Amino acid sequence: MAGGTVFVGDALTGAGWRLAGATTLVPSPGEEETFFRQALRQGELVIVTAQTAQRLPRKLLEAAAVAQSPQVLIAPDAAGGAAPQDLAAALRSQMGLGG
Repeated sequence: MAGGTVFVGDALTGAGWRLAGATTLVPSPGEEETFFRQALRQGELVIVTAQTAQRLPRKLLEAAAVAQSPQVLIAPDAAGGAAPQDLAAALRSQMGLGG
């Protein structure tokens, strides 16, 4: 893991994260999983937009959340697109822990 913050998502939102010092990866349709995996190898904190996260295999997102290294944050995009899902609640529900 190289370190720092890596953003994966749309160009508009990425521009803001780039100004904040993050490495930005803007995948074309179909490249989301490849770029997300690259971000997991590269960063200490990976920020992915909710819209991009919806295009990733659910098991990959769950594995990243469970691993906790790097930390993964699903955030809304700058254009107000898809809202992030509460991944922790979804995992608790799947594990039969309620909520």
